[in-house]
Amino acid sequence: MGKYNFDEIVDRRGTTCLKYDFAMKRKGRDDLLPMWVADMDFKLPEEILDEFRKRVDHGIFGYSDPLDDYYEALNGWFSSQHGFTVKPEWVSILPGVVMALATCVNAFTKPGDHCLITQPVYYPFREVIENNDRKLVNSQLDYTDGRYTVNYEDFEKKIVENDVKLFILCNPHNPVGRVWSKEELEKMLDICLKHNVIVIDDEVHADFVYPGFKATSVMTLDEKYAKNVIVCTSPSKTFNVAGLQPANIIIRNKEMHDEFEVQKGRVGYSNAPIMAMLACKACYTHGAEWVKELNAYINENMKYFREFVKENFPKATFVEPEGTYLIWVDFSAYGFSDEELEHIMVEEAHLWLDSGKIFGPATAQFERFNIACPKSTVVKCLDQLKEALDNHKKW
Repeated sequence: MGKYNFDEIVDRRGTTCLKYDFAMKRKGRDDLLPMWVADMDFKLPEEILDEFRKRVDHGIFGYSDPLDDYYEALNGWFSSQHGFTVKPEWVSILPGVVMALATCVNAFTKPGDHCLITQPVYYPFREVIENNDRKLVNSQLDYTDGRYTVNYEDFEKKIVENDVKLFILCNPHNPVGRVWSKEELEKMLDICLKHNVIVIDDEVHADFVYPGFKATSVMTLDEKYAKNVIVCTSPSKTFNVAGLQPANIIIRNKEMHDEFEVQKGRVGYSNAPIMAMLACKACYTHGAEWVKELNAYINENMKYFREFVKENFPKATFVEPEGTYLIWVDFSAYGFSDEELEHIMVEEAHLWLDSGKIFGPATAQFERFNIACPKSTVVKCLDQLKEALDNHKKW
């Protein structure tokens, strides 16, 4: 029995919670069990909440900027948890990683330039490219025997043929759960370095890795990659503080760092959000023990989910995750149309999931499940899905 209670059910309804309060607006009914958006149903531990209380009790929330202790907290976390150091002059603070991605697109490419992603992948990668009048290029991940890998030949071919200027890397990869190895990362980065492609490395899921795997930050690789790599970090996933929009963007190339700061100025952003900075400092200073227990709990949820799928959904493929708290399941062998699969999930199973189609057109028959919740919620989700599939005529 651990120190923290992850079995506790916290009622999030009525808190302007995107995950729970918008089902009627977005899905047309309010009786859905939400397992979609990537935030957690766990409260922060008291040692972190106490830091928030102290700040709230002070009662003044004026303009703020980070002091030395902020960077010390960042460096303490990344050096102890991921094996690399962070210098203050490398860090740029922004309200959220997605804004950082868009800032990078605008800072380092021009309208009409081609930018690369590897689908299926987190859909804002596509949006920040297309919404800023850049051209999307996709190098589809290979999917063989329930596992995803990079097609390096296609990856380089797409870069050369389209004169790609920027690549957005998801590391670990959402939604497929791959934790890229050192060798895999080096192959991608070497191709990008060869062709002068800037790499934006999103590492927000790096603190969630299953036993037997290790997240590799590009910050730990050869110094040569610092020339063209930007690393996006945030405690948002690890500590469930996404609503505070914290993000620390690490850029070791001074020229690129300066250009990134110029682009921030173009949109009128300067002072960092006070509660976002508080979240970073408090979580990274006091949260290591909580995260260790959290990962162990999510691992047990994953194992339960895996066995349930294998025992009850024989036509489904459970894509074995190496990291993240997101489960990726392939339902294509059932033969449902995309519309039928959506109907079953929403109208019959009463689940609110992220359909695979938002991560790329090739994965419309997949569903993404968020298991960062009490085990009882995972059990309820799978029981509802089993009842729906058992009762369906195509079963």
